Amino acid sequence: MISKELQKKALRLNPLERIQLVEVILKSLDKPDPEIEKAWVAESEVRYAAYKTGKIKAVSLNSVQKRLKKIKS
Repeated sequence: MISKELQKKALRLNPLERIQLVEVILKSLDKPDPEIEKAWVAESEVRYAAYKTGKIKAVSLNSVQKRLKKIKS
């Protein structure tokens, strides 16, 4: 849990400094997991190969948008 002292110091920063602090914190959290990235690359290669050989077909953006609208309704 965040210490009260750290929280007080952060809230005393001016708005620009707080934004910069938030950006630094978010950037530190935005690190991809190499194993997950590797799995996605492998999956995308399998899907692309299936598409190229005709085993699967492309779906139009319009079709996807219509399906999403139905789901949201």
